[in-house]
Amino acid sequence: MPKITSLFWDVGGVLLSNAWDRAQRKQALDHFGLDEAEFDDRHNMVVSSFERGKIGLQEYLERTIFYRSRSFTLEDFKNYMLTLSQPNPPVLDFARALAGSRKYLMSTINNESTELNLYRIQTFGLRDIFGLFVSSCFVGFRKPEKPIYRLALEITQRPPEECCFIDDRALNLECAAKLGMHVIQMKDADQLRGDLQAMGVTLTS
Repeated sequence: MPKITSLFWDVGGVLLSNAWDRAQRKQALDHFGLDEAEFDDRHNMVVSSFERGKIGLQEYLERTIFYRSRSFTLEDFKNYMLTLSQPNPPVLDFARALAGSRKYLMSTINNESTELNLYRIQTFGLRDIFGLFVSSCFVGFRKPEKPIYRLALEITQRPPEECCFIDDRALNLECAAKLGMHVIQMKDADQLRGDLQAMGVTLTS
């Protein structure tokens, strides 16, 4: 097996909680007493533009929540959204240690909207871990679309057989595997450590 030189990480569901996935959306809708079906209709129409960086958070919220008057402000809702992002400490610490070993190129491949992505990068110190963020809001492609994985390989100039992509969702891994990348579907930190070790990815030389 070729030596792994590059690790590509999903963010939501791996290093951190998801930023604005189904569970987070439901929690926010329940908190503010909003109708889920009504919201979902509008969300589904704009989420692609939102995660590709075509519209910002304010426009997204104006289209999905604040198209009529509410008893709370847009800022109230935005601030609550941000509180839903939480770290996954065992995986985050492991990724930080791998980055500190300086043995591997560390990058993300993730689907996130611009404001939430930047907030999470800053709040959880992801710049200290990753040298490259291949985020949907920056590159205009979303997983599981092939171009986002191909772009990550082209930017880093690493052969796919030297790369491993880590994600919690099988669908997001399928295209990366077809391009020749090694893949790991993460369930927890211990399993991730074991699967990476089996590929020769360790903290020690």
